Amino acid sequence: MSWNPALDPHCPTGDEVDAIETVIVPRARDLGGFEVRRALPAPRRQMVGPFIFFDQMGPAEFLPTRGMDVRPHPHIGLATISYLFRGRMHHRDSLGTDAWIEPGAVNWMVAGQGITHSERTDDSTQVDPMPFFGIQTWVALPKDHEDRAPEFEHAAADALPVLEGEGKSVRLILGNAWGEQAPVKTASEMFYADAVLAAGAAIPLPDNHEDRGIYVVEGEVIVAGETFEAGRMMVFRPGDRVSVRAGPGGARVMLLGGETLEGPRYIWWNFVASSKERIEEAKEAWRAGDWQNGRFHLPPGDDAEFIPLPER
Repeated sequence: MSWNPALDPHCPTGDEVDAIETVIVPRARDLGGFEVRRALPAPRRQMVGPFIFFDQMGPAEFLPTRGMDVRPHPHIGLATISYLFRGRMHHRDSLGTDAWIEPGAVNWMVAGQGITHSERTDDSTQVDPMPFFGIQTWVALPKDHEDRAPEFEHAAADALPVLEGEGKSVRLILGNAWGEQAPVKTASEMFYADAVLAAGAAIPLPDNHEDRGIYVVEGEVIVAGETFEAGRMMVFRPGDRVSVRAGPGGARVMLLGGETLEGPRYIWWNFVASSKERIEEAKEAWRAGDWQNGRFHLPPGDDAEFIPLPER
């Protein structure tokens, strides 16, 4: 679809406003030929809206039969989305879901009271090296959704709203922004979008959300008169009208945010909760390992191994 004409072309750009509240430089970790850069949680910012975890995965190139191999592990109190630019990833979970995550698609896993899943690049038909690049993020659930039953929802890339024009192409992944609504149902107000900007193209941040941030995936952007390169997250003050402009080489950015939650969240390993007690209960349930009758179950078809509870 074409770019929304209701967007104000005179929205202040980076050199007209100074609305940056926080700049986050992700922490890098080498997982053995595969680098992850974590922007959230950060020392100065636990969340942007409900987004509590934000990892850049890659870019990398996986050789046949070698790549991502994350054994079954548990989650509570959150929803996850792994959004890929390149490559593919095999998702299995304790609901019985067996799906391949592919570029541009949404695979929305709501943990609620508890879910277990694995993430692998185990395609036996792969004979050539596979480029791999994407973003994995977690969204903390509101208190009244923490004990909900787990769910999994898929939306193909061609089912998502795409806004194009004026040197930009924007895919709305979750929530609502710029007059559009993504198809996956979320538990709170939010927005999450993938924007590809031509050189000099500007995109306004949605002004209907309390908390807003951007992450530079590729290229560079100009905000508040400053240039930010790939691998930087900027969080903006609520209420300010802000546009982000691509540098001379263009840019790809993720835009995210939404309604802040009703209180802080505790995060430990793969668990997110509004209380320490919920975390402790989940730890004991995973440690018990009662896959038949307990709180957690292993994914059908991928139940021969699992990640043990960390000793910390």
